[in-house]
This record gives sequence, C-alpha cells and structure tokens, in this order.
Amino acid sequence: MTYCVALKLNVGMVFASDSRTNAGVDQIACFKKMRHFVNPGDRTIVILSSGNLSVTQNAINRLEQHGRHPDRPNLWNAESMFDVAQLLGDCLRSVRERDGVHLAQNNVDASANFIVGGQIRGERMRLYLVYAEGNCIEAGDETPFFQIGETKYGKPILDRVITPDTPFNEAIKCVLVSFDSTMRSNLSVGLPIDLVCYGASSLALDFEQHITADDPYFSQISKRWSEGLRGVFASLPSPDWLIDAPAVTVDDQTGLTE
Repeated sequence: MTYCVALKLNVGMVFASDSRTNAGVDQIACFKKMRHFVNPGDRTIVILSSGNLSVTQNAINRLEQHGRHPDRPNLWNAESMFDVAQLLGDCLRSVRERDGVHLAQNNVDASANFIVGGQIRGERMRLYLVYAEGNCIEAGDETPFFQIGETKYGKPILDRVITPDTPFNEAIKCVLVSFDSTMRSNLSVGLPIDLVCYGASSLALDFEQHITADDPYFSQISKRWSEGLRGVFASLPSPDWLIDAPAVTVDDQTGLTE
C-alpha cells in the first residue's frame, strides 16, 4: 500500500508521497513513488504513483523512453498537461495489456493509479488523476487536491483545511498531518516522505524535502497533533442524555452489573 497526495493552490502546487511498499508482513521495502521532469523555463511535471510497483515503474519507463524520440509525442514536447496525462494513461494501458493477463494467472493485482501535475509554458497549472484504465480527471477549485493509495485516513484533515487560497506553509503542515494520521492507522504506509513544492508560473521546482524518521519538524508535528486531538476531545461536552443516567456498579463476586 502507499499514500500520495497533491494539492493545486493559487500560490502553486504541493506533491507528497511515502516510500513504503510491501508484499506481505515480511517483505517490506522502500521505493520512491515520485518522479519529476523539469526543463527550466519551459515545463515542470511531477508524477506520483500507487499500485503494483512493476506496473507503475514500467509505465513511467515507457513515458521516459518516448521522450527520447522527439519525432513522436512525448512529455518534453507535449503542448499541455492534459496531453501529458493522456500519454501517461496510454503507457499505463500498454503495460497492463502486456502484463495484466500473466499477473492475473498468479492472482497478482495489476491495478495502478497516478497523479500527474505541473505547468507547461503558455498554460495554467493543471493537476490530473489517472485511473488504472488509463482515463483521467482534472482537479478544479471545488476539488483542489487528489489522493491515491490509502486515502481514507488522511482525507478528513484535507477536507477541513485545504482550499485554493491556502498558503504554502499551511498546506505543507496539513499534508504532513494527513500523512501522520495515515501512518498511525495503516502500517503499510511509512517514512520516508518525499515532498516538493511548485510556485505558480515558476516553471521550476522551488522546494524539495526528503523527510525521514529523525526529521525534527515532522516529529514535532506528529506529537503536537496527537496532544491537540486529545485535548480537544477532553474538552468536548458529554452527551446531554447521559448526564442523569443512573450509576453502574459491578459485583466483585459475580461480575454482573447493577
């Protein structure tokens, strides 16, 4: 399992991915799930991946191979981020068509998903979610972020905090809380975390961080978020309908309640 998230904000974009993969409790390893392709002044493209590791790696390798042939559509000459998302979807379909049947024969899940975003000179920033079937959808103002992998534990904090107007510092803090919540509830998601920020119209990566287990800021965020949640929970009022409930005692001999 994995967890990746990308935000499209007015100030720019934030991308983050964990690095843990597993094929059982005794086969845990770290693999990068983020790739970025930058031609300063022309384009910046970031890809996050989840799902079958061989499928995602092979799909991106195909995308890179196409980039070595300037006479054919590729990520370096694509005119829009939509074209890049389409190219990535085509590569994903190609890999799944080749390998999917063989993987299925051995009960191996061949599904995979991507988030791809960035900006190409001459158009605005754009962010896409590419499904296992190769089709895609684009993020908008009402949905300014995408997640793939183990999404359910980190989504509540993103839903409550992230809007297009969120500044970078608040967005990064929110993303890290989202990762901390996910890692506490699912051991298949884990450090290190790769995080990059892209400033609107900069056409270059503006910030990159590799967050490991000994990162002091992430440790502080994790500790203070846990303490804060416990404090807020303790301050919540008790249900009104239980205030006058009769006391319950347990008989030491029988263990029965009275």
